[in-house]
Amino acid sequence: MLASEFQTYLTGRYISFHIYPFSFKEIAQSDNSNKTNDQIFLEYIKYGGLPQLMTFEDDTTKKALLKDLYNSIVIKDIVGRHKVRDIALLERYLIYLLNIISNSFSASNIIKYFKSEGRTIGKETLYKYIKYAKDVFFIYSAERYDIKGKSILQTNQKLFVNDQGFRSLFFNNEKDIEKILENIVYFELLRRGYDVYVGSVDNKEVDFIAVKEGDKIYIQVAYVLAEERTIKREFGSLLEIEDQYPKYVISTDKFDFSKDGIIHKNIIDFLLE
Repeated sequence: MLASEFQTYLTGRYISFHIYPFSFKEIAQSDNSNKTNDQIFLEYIKYGGLPQLMTFEDDTTKKALLKDLYNSIVIKDIVGRHKVRDIALLERYLIYLLNIISNSFSASNIIKYFKSEGRTIGKETLYKYIKYAKDVFFIYSAERYDIKGKSILQTNQKLFVNDQGFRSLFFNNEKDIEKILENIVYFELLRRGYDVYVGSVDNKEVDFIAVKEGDKIYIQVAYVLAEERTIKREFGSLLEIEDQYPKYVISTDKFDFSKDGIIHKNIIDFLLE
């Protein structure tokens, strides 16, 4: 059953628990090899945290398993359940969504992209397919929140994929490292029980606002803080926020760049907390 069906058939008679693929901490704790955390993290970026993968060592078998799982989600859970006729269009659309994870969703951009490829996809179909992908917990979205106006915005939500390993079937996760790091942090926050939003403050973006039981944290995610302009960009958005809730910048840097009350954390240290 899908989540939407629980409400129809089991109203008042069920309790749901969201079970995600393994976190990096769970992967690291389960690894019996002599690999360093850096080496394990690199594999986590490439292959994700689906527990079945931990029984295999070679890349070919891992990719084959990921492909089988991906096909079962697309073909069995979406196509079979919703009687999708244009399977090729659905698959092409899902691959497009995998490419734009951690980016804002724009219906007009997607329509233009498919038009450039000689394909046609209407807005109704576009939103229908993305709902199907959300129903099977393949694609997630974070709404945009106006920090100063204290309101949820109806446009420019960001998309994320349940496990970055699926994305590696079609794209190079290491090449798109910033997207992957953001995807990893998003799901880590969900695992820790937060409601997660994308922040907007004076036309600047804050990657995540995480809210839980009245508490709130703000997070920026970057690959490396190697240049001064990168530091200004990542810290600058957080400095625009006037409240006193904790603010973090998370990156792969080993050195501590904390300043102005904003805490910098290495992403592996953050994930192992």
